[in-house]
Amino acid sequence: MSPTAREDLMEQQLLVAAVCCLAVVTFVVVAMLVRQRQTTKRLRNRIGLLESGVGVRENEIAHLVTARLPALVQSLNGRPVDVPGPLNPRLRDVPYGRHLDKVIEMFSEAGGRAKARADESAKATLKAMMRGVQSLANEQQLAISRMQAQHDDPDVLEGLLKIDHMNAQLGRRAQVSAVLCGSWPGLQRSASPLTDVVRGATSRIRDYLRVQVHSQVSDAVVSRAVEPVVLALAELLDNAARHSQPNTPVEVNFQPAHNGMAIVIDDAGVAMTTEELKRAERLLAGQETVDINRLGDPPQVGFAVIGVLAARYGFHVSVDTRSPYGGVRAVVFLPTGLLTRIEDRPKAAVAAPAPAPARREPVPEPSGAPVEQQPSLTAGGLPRRRRVSTADHDTNAAPQAPAAAPGRPAPQPGSVPPGEPVRPARQTAAGLGAWQRGTRSGRATVSHDSEGKSPE
Repeated sequence: MSPTAREDLMEQQLLVAAVCCLAVVTFVVVAMLVRQRQTTKRLRNRIGLLESGVGVRENEIAHLVTARLPALVQSLNGRPVDVPGPLNPRLRDVPYGRHLDKVIEMFSEAGGRAKARADESAKATLKAMMRGVQSLANEQQLAISRMQAQHDDPDVLEGLLKIDHMNAQLGRRAQVSAVLCGSWPGLQRSASPLTDVVRGATSRIRDYLRVQVHSQVSDAVVSRAVEPVVLALAELLDNAARHSQPNTPVEVNFQPAHNGMAIVIDDAGVAMTTEELKRAERLLAGQETVDINRLGDPPQVGFAVIGVLAARYGFHVSVDTRSPYGGVRAVVFLPTGLLTRIEDRPKAAVAAPAPAPARREPVPEPSGAPVEQQPSLTAGGLPRRRRVSTADHDTNAAPQAPAAAPGRPAPQPGSVPPGEPVRPARQTAAGLGAWQRGTRSGRATVSHDSEGKSPE
């Protein structure tokens, strides 16, 4: 082969090798480009997923701060608010969502413990203060009773009766606050008829003259439940009187049932709204702890303390019925376990009294000093002290008719001229004293429990 042919062959071989190398390089470059494109696409997809995940987390954090935690704070403050869940329910299955739920749980527990401590501290402070007020009210009641026994002047007795009534209202307010803070009513009384229980509750409210009891029953309340029922009825009667016109009555009736007795209170005031009825039903049920910091300003403690007493002693109170006069009908239902019968007194105790001895005229003393008469007996068998003068020894005699003035007709027997008292002042004082004793008997206690120990 000639040298020229060999050169041509070599050139051809070199050209083929170059073409092959070029094809290989091209294939490698194309493969690398395809792979790079796929990698870039995967990276873009991953970046997109990460960006969307970051957005979901940011939205979830914003939802936690703006919705979930504020709702949790409101629920801790006693408002019936549901705490919402996460925006994306799928987050509950990933660690991030579980961590957020853990934050909510820790916040709730910490807030609940702080709220409980604050509530216990406030209740302890208020309970101690109300015990002091109750003690002072009891001492004041004893002082008033001593003054009533010492004075016979009608004007003085009238003022003392007003003070006694105001002191009873003060004692009820302190008693209600103490019970709401976890204390016991503090008084233990003997079994009392239902009518006396209603009278005792009536004597503790301001507008007691407006309360009308239209029925009588022979049932009585057991000893351990007398004071709680009196306190609950006093709050209901006071609420009925304050939310109705001053010239309208508050009617009380008794309705026997097969398993107890219902005390029905009707007023002619303003009916309750749906929201107020729901709140009252929730408080009267007594199933939840009462937050004394959320009772309003001024605090509305009536339904709250009634619910506490009803749950503690086993009776039921409802206000979800409209009265026949357009107001509210409150029903206090006492089950059979809280009712009893009081035995009648023996016949010997109610035997007719012996005839009174003939009245002897007292011998007047030269100095004209008053003479002490033989004391008579009250309905309970206690001596009644009376100081009379020799001028009015006959307590049962009618007042003497004054002499007729010249030119005027003589007054008729038994008539009293204008400006003259119908009865002597001493008899008026005795009547006021009897009325006061009857009122006090509705609030009379058998024993005082200063520490508020449970009678059960």
